[in-house]
Amino acid sequence: MRDIHVNEDILLEEGFAEFVIDSQRDLDLSIRCLNHSQALFRIRNAKSLRIRGFADDGVESTVLFWNECEAPLTCDETYEVNEHTHLVIAYGECSGSKTDRSTYMALRKPYAHGELVSASLVNAPMDYRMNVVNFAPHTLGEIRNFAVVLKQGKLMIDAIGKIVKGAIRSRSHQTSRALSFEEGQRSTILPELLIDENDVEASHAMSIGRVDDEQLYYMMSRGLSLSQCTALLSAGYLMPVADVIDNEEVRNALRNELERKLSAL
Repeated sequence: MRDIHVNEDILLEEGFAEFVIDSQRDLDLSIRCLNHSQALFRIRNAKSLRIRGFADDGVESTVLFWNECEAPLTCDETYEVNEHTHLVIAYGECSGSKTDRSTYMALRKPYAHGELVSASLVNAPMDYRMNVVNFAPHTLGEIRNFAVVLKQGKLMIDAIGKIVKGAIRSRSHQTSRALSFEEGQRSTILPELLIDENDVEASHAMSIGRVDDEQLYYMMSRGLSLSQCTALLSAGYLMPVADVIDNEEVRNALRNELERKLSAL
């Protein structure tokens, strides 16, 4: 595990690496994926984050940002994905503080594959702007968002998939789902597809709603309290974000952290 307190240029080599971002300042980070790599960034403290990421040709890389901040956080991120490259940028949000995140991913060369994935436990205002642009032929852009909105939470997601002219046989797909447990909770999801080419595939799926009362009744009839039901359903909804990391010990640790957070709430 490596601590990050100041601006840094980070090279992700082959294998798994873990970092802790803990700073009282605005940070500028560059992340370059050189080989098949996986990285976990625990965000414990930062005034703001500006991240620039690059994935070289032929690389398969996954980066998971796990937000543990107890103070508001603002992030501005840009990623460049090159030829025959698969880059996954994932977010686990369980801080309980206001989060404002803007992410831009450019699929620059043929056969680039980029994914933005988020799992958010929303207990404060949370604003996501996600933009994946297919610039080259035969590229694939995916956006997947899953959120559980609690009583004090307010969720806003603006997800944009764009295929530019000339990016033939490219694909752009989105899935966004938000689950709440009470009436009156505020969630807004805006899925957008901007298509300037004909020979492409594009789709989006979106749902916002409360948990099924019959499902809650069934679980409570088996002896579970309402808070236990809420924690179990939320965990099942959000846990898959940990699976982007191919490291069983890390996945188990993240699952345990999320379960503790849900139990405390």
